[in-house]
Amino acid sequence: MNARSEKRGDKHSRRTLARLNAVQALYQMEHDNRTAHEVVEEFLQHRVGAELDGDQFKDSDKPLFEDIVLNTKERQEEIDKLIGDRLEKDRTTDRLEVVLLCLLRAATYEFLARVDMPAKVLIKEYIGISRTFFTGKEPALVNGVLDKIAKELRAGEFD
Repeated sequence: MNARSEKRGDKHSRRTLARLNAVQALYQMEHDNRTAHEVVEEFLQHRVGAELDGDQFKDSDKPLFEDIVLNTKERQEEIDKLIGDRLEKDRTTDRLEVVLLCLLRAATYEFLARVDMPAKVLIKEYIGISRTFFTGKEPALVNGVLDKIAKELRAGEFD
């Protein structure tokens, strides 16, 4: 996010932050036994737009965050199959780094259900988010996998 979008708090920056928070919440759910609803509630009460240890967290598109987390978890089996089928033959979803898998899950959910967002925009957003976590080849992997999924699920957007 650039200074201008942060200052304005425009929809784009709020949506980007919602996606980043969703990836973090999905990651957290992989490491504890709490439900998606419990994790969403924790994020909304204590992280999203909150102050923590003197740091003010930016507000995000809370309904988008909640939608991504709850429904990605609900559709995880379907989503993991879509991701796994598009990985190179030597990779499986259980061999991906957890944060990378969570990112791919969130993006895949959006391809399936958030048709209000163009696929190319989602790909760009999630590649950007991947760069928040990774400095190696992972963003290229994100690009390749999401491109394949998007072209299948939203073929009409690529004609």
